[in-house]
Amino acid sequence: MTKWAIVADLGRCVGCQTCTTACRHANATPPGVQYRKVLDMEVGTFPDVRRVFVPVGCMHCDEPPCRDVCPTTATTKRADGMVMIDYDICIGCGYCIVACPYQARYKVSKPTFAFKDQETQNERTRFDERLLGVAQKCTFCVDRVDYGLANGLTPGVAPEATPACVNSCLSKALTFGDTDNPDSNVSKLLKRYKSFRMHEELGTGPNIHYLWETEDE
Repeated sequence: MTKWAIVADLGRCVGCQTCTTACRHANATPPGVQYRKVLDMEVGTFPDVRRVFVPVGCMHCDEPPCRDVCPTTATTKRADGMVMIDYDICIGCGYCIVACPYQARYKVSKPTFAFKDQETQNERTRFDERLLGVAQKCTFCVDRVDYGLANGLTPGVAPEATPACVNSCLSKALTFGDTDNPDSNVSKLLKRYKSFRMHEELGTGPNIHYLWETEDE
C-alpha cells in the first residue's frame, strides 16, 4: 500500500512564503485562494515566547469529513490516500467547505486575476473553467505524482514527481513521501523525531505531520 504525506519541520520553516508562491504559480489560483499557506504564530508564555511558522493546506485526511458531507460523491479518496474532487459532478453546494476543520477548501464563482481584470500569461495558460462554481483545493500536485509513477520516478525524491511547494522550499522544511514505506524519506523523519498532527483529536487522520524538535539528543 501507499499513503502520501508531507512532513513539515517547524524548526526549519522561516516563513518566506515561497511554497505559497510556488503553489499559486503551479495552479494559477486566483487572489484569496491559497492551497498552501503559512501561518505566523507565537508560542510559549511571556517572556519565553518564540515565533513559529506553520505550513498548512489540505491534509488529505484518512477520514475526510469533506467526503462524508458531499451529497454527490464528488469528493473521493484514492487508494494512495489523496483526497480528490470530481469537478464534473460537484454542484458547488459548499458543504465540504464548512465541514473541513482546516479551512482548506475554496469556491470561486467568476474569474479573478492578480491584477484586477488583467490576466497574466500564467493565469491565461493555466485557467481551468471547470474550477468555477465548484469546490477546489490542494491535490498534492497529483498530476506530478502520477506522471512520476508512470515514468519510474519516486515522488518526494525526483523533483518532476514532487509537489511544487516541496520543491520550492528554500530551507528544506517540507518533505513529501510514502508513510507506508518504512524506508521512505518521510518515514525515516517520523521515526527519528517527535511529531504531531493538527487537530488530530477530531479523528480525521491528517497527513501533514509536523516536526517540533529536530535537535539530535
